[in-house]
Amino acid sequence: MPQLDQIKGKELTKGILGKYLHGTNMTAGWVTIKAGSDLAVHQHPHEQITIVLEGKLEMKIGDETYLMEPGFMQVIPSNTPHGAIAHTDCVLIDVFNPIREEYR
Repeated sequence: MPQLDQIKGKELTKGILGKYLHGTNMTAGWVTIKAGSDLAVHQHPHEQITIVLEGKLEMKIGDETYLMEPGFMQVIPSNTPHGAIAHTDCVLIDVFNPIREEYR
């Protein structure tokens, strides 16, 4: 059973680092985001659930914009355009189905 400090991080873009664990049908990630970091709008075939543990994250999902704070959870349907801007340093959990092979 790996611990976070044993998982090599993957820089998704400047200021955004994910550490990922893969099951048979899903990927879970511990993601840290530095304040001011911007994840450009993108989409993927994976269904995604984002859970904010720390910080304030502005997420655009489809045509809606959400200011997410600790305890907020959001489902991002498959192939839905989405992006985010960190208002503060953030920690979140992202869960994907199916597996994000490119995050191995």
